[in-house]
Amino acid sequence: ACRHCWLWLPHGAPEGHAELTFAEIRRIVDEARRMGCQAWAISGGEPLLRPDFCEIFDYITRKAVTYKLNTNGTLITPAIARLLARRGKKMVALYGATAEVHDGVTRSPGSFEATMQGFAYLQEAGAGFAVQIVPMRANYHQHGEMVALAQSLSAHYRIGAPWLWLSACRSEARNREIADERLDPETVVDLDQPDATPKPSGSVDEGEAAAAATVCGASPGDDRLFAACIAARRDFHVDPYGQMAFCYYVKDPALRYDLRRGSFRQAWDEFIPGLADAVHGGQEYRDNCGSCDLRPDCRWCAVYGYLEHGRYSARVDYLCQVAAEARRFKEDWQRMHVHYYEIGGITIQVGADFPLSDETFAPSFQKFRVDGPGEDTITIRLVSSVPPLADLRLGQEVQRTPPWAIYRQGRAWVYRGISSVDDDREPERLAIFSEDHGQATIFRQRDVFERGPLLALTTFPTDQTLLARILADRQACMLHAAGIIVDGQGLLFVGHSEAGKSTMIKMLREQGEILCDDRIIVRRWPDGFYIHGTWSHGELPDVSPARAPLRAILFLDKATANELVPIVDRRERLGQVLSHLVRPFETTDWWEKTLDLVGKITAEVPAYRLRFDRSGQVVDLLDQV
Repeated sequence: ACRHCWLWLPHGAPEGHAELTFAEIRRIVDEARRMGCQAWAISGGEPLLRPDFCEIFDYITRKAVTYKLNTNGTLITPAIARLLARRGKKMVALYGATAEVHDGVTRSPGSFEATMQGFAYLQEAGAGFAVQIVPMRANYHQHGEMVALAQSLSAHYRIGAPWLWLSACRSEARNREIADERLDPETVVDLDQPDATPKPSGSVDEGEAAAAATVCGASPGDDRLFAACIAARRDFHVDPYGQMAFCYYVKDPALRYDLRRGSFRQAWDEFIPGLADAVHGGQEYRDNCGSCDLRPDCRWCAVYGYLEHGRYSARVDYLCQVAAEARRFKEDWQRMHVHYYEIGGITIQVGADFPLSDETFAPSFQKFRVDGPGEDTITIRLVSSVPPLADLRLGQEVQRTPPWAIYRQGRAWVYRGISSVDDDREPERLAIFSEDHGQATIFRQRDVFERGPLLALTTFPTDQTLLARILADRQACMLHAAGIIVDGQGLLFVGHSEAGKSTMIKMLREQGEILCDDRIIVRRWPDGFYIHGTWSHGELPDVSPARAPLRAILFLDKATANELVPIVDRRERLGQVLSHLVRPFETTDWWEKTLDLVGKITAEVPAYRLRFDRSGQVVDLLDQV
């Protein structure tokens, strides 16, 4: 009976007596499990209204990898709370900060008090949960108070869908009431901010991003409104009456499969794929949403058109207004939240969910700042919060060496920060990299970004975890080395800590342009090997994004005299370069690419042992090079 509920049934509706039995639910769950289903979401309406909820919940979740439960919390008992302590994601709805507002939304006196009692039972049972704030006109004046209340109840809260779709029952009176609760478009976008991070042309995920953009709605030039989302589907929805669909918004009987009359396998393998050609947008779609330049910023989907007007191809004017506001938001956001940096011929796009300034990163980054994306652009997205472990699907663990546990999750790598003392606590840092590390989403708590200048774009101690990986795909590597350009030629001074890299650069400071005194990129270009400066400096703050042809590699040895000794043995050169490589998380493909590259470096670039003292006479010696 909530003011915004789109699944409301009138009193006495026959569906109320036609819900699946527990035995039927078990059959459906078993069939889906046999086909590989491992994750479940249990919702309503209100799922705890079922007298047999505990049996249903236990059966569904006992063998699940993960689950999610949506409830309003009013029917939670101590016994149910203990059952919900089973690890999974629980979201409990909050409709107001006071009983007057909350109960006004639910139209159920006492519901606020019952919800607060439900929260208390969950806390007593140690059943972690998130508070889901459901915003609408009736409660938005209390939004700040609802957030404060949610934070007092749980370490985690989220904002539910900030715009409301109309009712599946197609009641005009019901739909008018729902429409009256819709927030203005600016507020909708503020509560549910779109991903405004630009996708540069040529970025490694451009094809995947384009595919994802067409999942909800027809593909460009194709007016089959559900073909793309059916092709990309990984989940399914079963309503309380056994009707299965590819989307939980689908209420058209023609697009749902009756599991009481057939099997899950038939629904998944035959019925749903067969719907790809079932709904065409036609002229109405082509004249409106199908040709609108706001489409990439719009939340419209054919199911919303159906709920709003009874036609899948119909535009939703309210969403048109939200889309226009989303476009303005993205343009403003990109000016304040996106920076670009170029290093080693690679542009790094950094986007953050907080405003970036010249003080966000250390001063050494300013010289590498550029105006926009380049021909080869990778992306980093900084998020000022860390999801709880219960919300994560980490994948298969492949390495555990503090400070990181690294997992393989599909086509992604997940880096979870761990402690050498306790690695099961909630992570303070988490990073998700694409397969080639060309895209990264990095989660840290907000205070990390507020403490002062960051020393790495990734927020790690250095950026070498990222750079050393992506360089291998570009015939490049990073070395523990200092670099300088003298008369247009690049000299590379290689050595570990205390080898004298900074000392050498100080003596050569007046001879040329310093690239960096601690980390240097070596990259093969069509005309040969070049060295590139980095921002990862040691003792000297002098850095430069410049590059120069690599004239010689000089392995440093502190001595009492100055001597330049060519390294003739190629195996010795190879071993020396390999021992000074900056290594990321090592995989077979990284080693294969890097070994091939280092072999070419040692074959083409002269290498020397450079023994030197502090007299400065080494400057004259280097003229021989």
